[in-house]
Amino acid sequence: MNYEEAWSFLDRLQFFKIKLGLDPMRRFLELLDNPHQELPCIHIGGTNGKGSVGATMLAVLSAAGYRVGFYTSPHLSSVRERFRINDQYIGKQEFADQAARIINILRDGQITYFEFTTTLALIWFVAQQVDLAILEVGMGGRLDATNVVTPLVSVLTNVGMDHEQYLGNTIEEIAFEKGGIIKPGVPVVTGSRRGGVLRVLENLARENKADMRVIDRDFRGEPDEEDGQAWTYTGRETTLSRLPLNLRGPYQVDNAALALAGLEEIRAGFPVTHDQIRRGLARVRWPGRLEEFRLDDGRGPHILLDGAHNPDGVRALQQTLENGFARKRLILVWAAMADKDTQATLMAVAPLADTIIFTRPDPERSALPENLAGLLPPDMQRKAECIGDVERAVNRAVNACEDGDLVCIAGSLYLVGRARQLLLGHLVEDA
Repeated sequence: MNYEEAWSFLDRLQFFKIKLGLDPMRRFLELLDNPHQELPCIHIGGTNGKGSVGATMLAVLSAAGYRVGFYTSPHLSSVRERFRINDQYIGKQEFADQAARIINILRDGQITYFEFTTTLALIWFVAQQVDLAILEVGMGGRLDATNVVTPLVSVLTNVGMDHEQYLGNTIEEIAFEKGGIIKPGVPVVTGSRRGGVLRVLENLARENKADMRVIDRDFRGEPDEEDGQAWTYTGRETTLSRLPLNLRGPYQVDNAALALAGLEEIRAGFPVTHDQIRRGLARVRWPGRLEEFRLDDGRGPHILLDGAHNPDGVRALQQTLENGFARKRLILVWAAMADKDTQATLMAVAPLADTIIFTRPDPERSALPENLAGLLPPDMQRKAECIGDVERAVNRAVNACEDGDLVCIAGSLYLVGRARQLLLGHLVEDA
């Protein structure tokens, strides 16, 4: 099997509906000799910030010389972005080889897209003999395919309203689902501050006899008053000052603190020095999330990409645009999935924009640009235009950008992935 055949098989699995539940995943992994049972790992759940926390942990552990697998989702433009070891994404032939192994075991059985990719990550990491793996929850937690593992530490970033059709209609119901990654006797750290959420998580930790550490109570991160790109971490036994902050957005201090708190919980088996922490933090990258760059070798239009697509994520984008990125005009390129609460998210950032270009990256699942424009109040509709083709929409924004302007492309990871590919090329090499 070659890469194109493997990718085509996986792509067809998207036609199967999302299926939450662990029994089919466990039965399938038994046929593959239970790779998850021999893989030391860190399990990361929550609503927003999972990728940033995972990327931070990966960078620090890599700086300490460990061989670390990182499984994340979704991807921006290539499915291979979901699988990496340190700085290397899975190669095409490696992907095909591991996919063929799954398909041969599967035969005529049915598996979902996410179950397939999770299985591929587990068997690849085991085959590559990584020291440990960082696994990001796909959706929810309790019934997510990744929840077959028993990690060294569980990390819960935060809990907000998202995927209500699957996880529940109240913040407490969603917290219960996300808190389902808490395991008996396994330490857990969380960046959640909401009272109702914390009560749910603390009850789950108590029931599982799991030690839980909470941000601002047991550890904290504080921005440096003099240097906006530095921060201070206070943890179990130490305080580290003037740490580098390589990701944009004020909330990234919380994410970085959560990453270091999680690493403190596994320090007996995977120690890291203060110098390794600093070197790792200085190298953190998380493409497509408040990713800022200029075209034409730094002399061209100023671009900001952000995959924020749920209420909390878009509020974070709003705060960042209000408090940073000095500009003359804001040109917003926006898309959204048809099943999202598009009006609430759109109206968080639309008032900040001087021009809004609505587009449609996915002809099946994305909302129609005209429908998005119709959500704006009449006075804002005058600054909006609809361009269904993403390439034309991005070109329109870039060409309209004058010196001092900012082009923000946001609202959908599908849009951000396609725009990033157009502007910067593929994230993974073609090997």
